[in-house]
Amino acid sequence: MPPDPFDGDPDDPSAELAEFDPVDSPFPTGPLDPEERQAIEEDLADLTEFQSLLAPIGVKGVAVQCEDCAEEHFHEWDMLRSNLVQLLADGTLLPHEPAFDPVAEDYVTWEYCRGYADAVRAMRPPRKLNWRR
Repeated sequence: MPPDPFDGDPDDPSAELAEFDPVDSPFPTGPLDPEERQAIEEDLADLTEFQSLLAPIGVKGVAVQCEDCAEEHFHEWDMLRSNLVQLLADGTLLPHEPAFDPVAEDYVTWEYCRGYADAVRAMRPPRKLNWRR
């Protein structure tokens, strides 16, 4: 976003609107604490694994139930990755355009991704341990 031309101006015309705008933004702003940073890094690693497993079978991304509008939002893999990288870089999350005319069946929930990855890991042959010294 471009810088606010009225930043620091005591005569900022939007100051009168502040009472109508909640102070707590739904979008993160500012630096992340270590726990938030670690959680986002883990989400990025998960996202990479989920995409590698699910994209080849036609899954385009993740569907998220929006608490504000009670509708599903569809996020493609690359958009999710760019959002997480943006959060890591400067602690902000910029608004984005929704997927254009998404086919709901092409998207799955984060929980589905996690369950699918867990199942794939569970089906891999176990490693053989060498008990000899």
